[in-house]
Amino acid sequence: MSRRAEKVASTIQKELAEIIMRELQDPRLTGLPSITRVKVSDDLSIADVFITVMGSPGQQSAALHALQSSAGLMRTRLTKALTLRVAPFLKFQMDEDLKKELELQAILQKVADENAELDRKRAEEGTKADSPPETQE
Repeated sequence: MSRRAEKVASTIQKELAEIIMRELQDPRLTGLPSITRVKVSDDLSIADVFITVMGSPGQQSAALHALQSSAGLMRTRLTKALTLRVAPFLKFQMDEDLKKELELQAILQKVADENAELDRKRAEEGTKADSPPETQE
């Protein structure tokens, strides 16, 4: 992505967050939608907007559809905020990378917990082996 596309993407992300928070009154936006990243094509004609929504899969789907149906309104508002003649076409999609990252973190945490448990057991066994054997009378 070119430097200009990166700047436009950053501005779009900020402006869309403001528009979603302040201007959209759609009841389907129950969970808090967060824009995780925006990827703009080099010719600035298309902006892929990646979002995450806290809530159940049904709430996530409803929020995604609400944003997709409001894309025209948001594009109009963006045209005023950006220094472009025409704002990019907005394509909203769920950010699967974040979900994968959270799953990976959970797996790594599970491995760390298992390793800590094994270390604890080994330490207990080591202290038992170091203690003198009990004498029988």
